Amino acid sequence: MAKPGGAAGRKPVPRRGAKRASNGGPRGQAKPREAKRSKVVFDADPVAEAPRTFRLGVIPGATPGKWVDAWKQRMPDVPVELVPIEVADQRSAIDSVDAALVRLPLDDADAHVITLYDEMPVVVASSDSHLMAVDELTAADLAGEVQITPMDDTLALLDLPGTLSPAFPALPTTADAIATVAAGVGFVVVPMSLARLHQRKDADHRPLIDGPVSTVALAWRREGTTADVETFIGIVRGRTANSSR
Repeated sequence: MAKPGGAAGRKPVPRRGAKRASNGGPRGQAKPREAKRSKVVFDADPVAEAPRTFRLGVIPGATPGKWVDAWKQRMPDVPVELVPIEVADQRSAIDSVDAALVRLPLDDADAHVITLYDEMPVVVASSDSHLMAVDELTAADLAGEVQITPMDDTLALLDLPGTLSPAFPALPTTADAIATVAAGVGFVVVPMSLARLHQRKDADHRPLIDGPVSTVALAWRREGTTADVETFIGIVRGRTANSSR
């Protein structure tokens, strides 16, 4: 039998920290429930870039194929548009494209220029010409021959010593000049790429070892240095997508 005042007769005392009834509290009022927080959902989709095209000006004879192929692999969402430009108009053409392959000289403080490569000059004449009987030529070998210089001349080549002037007005284009020499009249000196561009069965060419080279360069407006231009610069300089500048 339990003794009076023992554990069996004591009233239970609530422990500290025990939860009170929902309607408990000093005044018997229920504790207000906390408002549920709204779940914030972030849009994980990136903002799509506006469609654009990289416009590359190209002078006759330039061959940007390997650079364009590299661009297509690195920038598949930005198509390349090749814009033909003439050497005589190349400075003004730079203003309407993102960048351009040009022939030097290009003296303009408003344009950036990166030299790419030099082209060897060649003598183009009829396939039957005695000038084509050797593997290479010098300026001295051309004395006494008719020198044709078209109006779109890219070498700024003055009349070579001892050469003769044609009996007809200056021809407008390199293509016209090569067609004329192919008929057996004189010779024309052009960069190697133009001889290949206007190749004909009735004409041939030989290196002019002491003639002026033609330098091809990449040019663009100073205020037009965009991320796309920087990417193309990296491509022509041989940088990979992971290379640091």
